[in-house]
Amino acid sequence: MLQFPAKRTLSVALAATAGAAALSFALLPGTSATAAAPPSVSGSPEGAFTRIADFYGSYIDAVYDGDGRTSDQLRAFYLSEPLQRKLRQWEEANHADGVLRAQNVPLKWKVTSVDSGMGKTNASVTLTWSGNTTTTVHVQADLATRKITAIRE
Repeated sequence: MLQFPAKRTLSVALAATAGAAALSFALLPGTSATAAAPPSVSGSPEGAFTRIADFYGSYIDAVYDGDGRTSDQLRAFYLSEPLQRKLRQWEEANHADGVLRAQNVPLKWKVTSVDSGMGKTNASVTLTWSGNTTTTVHVQADLATRKITAIRE
C-alpha cells in the first residue's frame, strides 16, 4: 500500500471536495452533464445518394456566391447529359434555375433518401426559402454511374 504524507492526503481530499462542489453547481436542475454533439456530415464517393446531397450542397453554394462557372462545372460533373439538355429546355421555358426550380437561392436544403431499386436511387430535396416556406424536388440518380438522371417537382 502506498503511503502519502499527511499534507499530500489532505490536499487530495480538498481537491476532490472542491471538484464535487463545482460539479454540484454545474448540474443545476434543468441542466445536463453532456454537451450537444457537434454537427457532422458524412458520405461516400461510391454512393449515388451521397452524390445527390453533395451536388445540391455544392450547387447551392455556387449559385449563392454568384459563381456561374462553378455551377456549370458542377452540372457537367454530377448530371447526366440528357438531364442537362432537359434542364436547359425547362429553364428557357420557365426563366428560372431548373435544378432549384426557382429564380432565387434557397437559404437551407435537406436531402432525404426515398428508396432504391431497379438500378436507381431516389431522394427528395427540401429547399427552404425566406419566410421558412419550402418546396420539394424529387431527384433520381443511376446507381451504376452515380449521375443524377432526373429532377422533378
